[in-house]
Amino acid sequence: MAVILLTGGAGYVGSHACVALAAAGHSPVLFDDFSNAREDVPDRLARLTGAPVPCYRGDVRDPAALGRVLAAQNPDAVMHFAALKAVGESMDRPLDYMAVNIAGLVTLLGAMEAAGLRRLVYSSSATVYGVPDVTPTPESAPRRAVNPYGFTKIKGEEILEQLAASDPRWAVGVLRYFNPAGAHESAMIGEDPSGRPNNLVPLIARVAAGQLRRLEVFGDDYSTPDGTGVRDYIHVMDLAEGHRLSVERLLAGAPGHVLNLGTGRGHSVLEVLAAYGRAVGRELPYRVVPRRPGDVPVYCADPARAEAELGFRARRDLDEICRSSWAWVRGQAARRA
Repeated sequence: MAVILLTGGAGYVGSHACVALAAAGHSPVLFDDFSNAREDVPDRLARLTGAPVPCYRGDVRDPAALGRVLAAQNPDAVMHFAALKAVGESMDRPLDYMAVNIAGLVTLLGAMEAAGLRRLVYSSSATVYGVPDVTPTPESAPRRAVNPYGFTKIKGEEILEQLAASDPRWAVGVLRYFNPAGAHESAMIGEDPSGRPNNLVPLIARVAAGQLRRLEVFGDDYSTPDGTGVRDYIHVMDLAEGHRLSVERLLAGAPGHVLNLGTGRGHSVLEVLAAYGRAVGRELPYRVVPRRPGDVPVYCADPARAEAELGFRARRDLDEICRSSWAWVRGQAARRA
């Protein structure tokens, strides 16, 4: 079994990947600046995994901090989650996104190279496809950015391609996410963003919990069945399992890969709202507001390559996403009471 360093490992996807890795017998190590993660996440992960999880505080743009954790833990591979990730926010803060998502990646790669470590699983995004020509969208679709966040993910992929082409010792798994949502079945970890959420499901959760009066739906005039944006929502634990399969393939000596992680089925904003209402047991209020800059009408994965190369298939549906999210929200409220 392997030691895996997770940058941004106390965050939403990273914490669930930590649980998936530990369940498979691996030893996860966390590196996080806690800018968008709760301080007690490592303690919760220790209770979930049955053992303390080493955790180092640091910024992925700090080569000295990265060098210290690499020297101390001598990991076999890295999963890189540390990034800014909101489309709308990236329109307001493009330089911050470039500094963290591009410069941070380059700093990490330099620290890994210095440590002789060349296996990496990289968190990419379906936003690299821009407005896709085809949906469900395959990995062969053209990459084009329609917002700064997507731009940073394309540049990250290109940097990794150039690195692997120049040095075949590098093995990189690029995983393009399609809208992670939901929470661990224990309701001990889940999506818990600092400040106002940027993603749909946690926004709906706040409406359900009475923290927001209603959901604001950004546009109902898209060319979709009900006029609202359609996305491929994947349960975060399915996504975490995809990361485990990816890193295990790299550790087994396989070359790198570029794969979509999604379900292959899209759901509109109003469909997600209705599903969350079923989980809660009541209809949830909403109002339509103007479209949000940088959004696109439809994102839906073609996940066939991930199944062929990794044996990956998403097993949890939208209702399970919403049930697990609501259980997490209620559990958080009980713990804070």
